[in-house]
Amino acid sequence: MAKKGNRVQIIMECTEHKESGMPGTSRYISTKNRKNTTGRLELKKYNPILKKYTIHKEIK
Repeated sequence: MAKKGNRVQIIMECTEHKESGMPGTSRYISTKNRKNTTGRLELKKYNPILKKYTIHKEIK
């Protein structure tokens, strides 16, 4: 049986949105396997405020 507790919830925030100075934030909640992915996760996600795909980085 698989061990429990390897998957953790992470919060991802847009990097371009912080630099643009526009109000609001673009954040996503996702999960990752702590054992396989030890570093911070970076994914391209849709930012509805900027209306384009941007890089979102793990903040927590």
